[in-house]
Amino acid sequence: MTYLISKPLTLVAFMALGLAGCNNSNQTSTEAPPADGAATTEKAANANGTLQKIKESGTIVVGHRDSSIPFSYIADDPNQPIGYAHDLEMKVVDAVKEKLNMPDLKIRYNLITSQTRIPLVQNGTVDFECGSTTNNEERQKQVAFSNGFFEIGTRLLTKKDSGIKGFEDLKGKTLVTTAGTTSERYIREYNDDKKMNINIISAKDHGEAFLMLENGRADAFMMDDVLLAGEKAKAKNPDDWVIVGEPQSFEIYGCMMRKDDPEFKAVVDEALANVFKSGEINSIYDKWFMNPIPPKNVNLKFEMSDNLKALIANPHDSDQPKVATAQ
Repeated sequence: MTYLISKPLTLVAFMALGLAGCNNSNQTSTEAPPADGAATTEKAANANGTLQKIKESGTIVVGHRDSSIPFSYIADDPNQPIGYAHDLEMKVVDAVKEKLNMPDLKIRYNLITSQTRIPLVQNGTVDFECGSTTNNEERQKQVAFSNGFFEIGTRLLTKKDSGIKGFEDLKGKTLVTTAGTTSERYIREYNDDKKMNINIISAKDHGEAFLMLENGRADAFMMDDVLLAGEKAKAKNPDDWVIVGEPQSFEIYGCMMRKDDPEFKAVVDEALANVFKSGEINSIYDKWFMNPIPPKNVNLKFEMSDNLKALIANPHDSDQPKVATAQ
């Protein structure tokens, strides 16, 4: 099986994990094609549908993150993304192979960030991505989402002795969050509405955000609770950090793909449904949330929530949780 990886022009180092990036002469070193190429790709994807695009090219282009632990990230091998969402993504790839009767279909991995993921899906550079992307009403105007595969609450990561117990304690403090996320939008609106005078820093990814927190440049890091658990687990001294605050929102992650392509969405949804119905989702969950994971063999010890259990039992592609239990 052939795997290809596309990477951005600027090296995105996974600094928080102590990983050094490396160049590979066989890799494509662009995050997106030139303007003309992007337009051609987008036109082909929209005209014929994603499945036809994949069939004609012989390649499926999969979007991945480099530091969304434990969903989609790079650990020991810079050429191979791993994670809970990545495992589900590969189930979708298998379903596409079967649908098209193309067992030797090539896979190209294309690095995305919180800021680039939507345009790269829209313009046809990436066929789909399963990572840590929240399904919300605003994004539904731009892209389509699969049935959800995870549900989170947005909270804070801070030092145990910081004195920060919740969002109300952020007044006059410095907070870091990741650029292009729903957390960034929420905290800026919260800051304006409550007149909190919070100094908000936007980092390029979750790894950089935690580095700023760990190095003392920020007092707290706002993000999805499970992603905060991932950053806490890989800290030099995990016991120095604590996740605090009542969740400010409950959000659902879904796989993202181009709009108005029901045939491809049906393949994605069916692939996820099969994993849910078979019970395989439980072993995949345990692998990434209840056992040691690369690269430091840390255990997140993040129990499956009642909300996620309900989502698995009754899959849907709505941006709103069907239940609202405490997590």
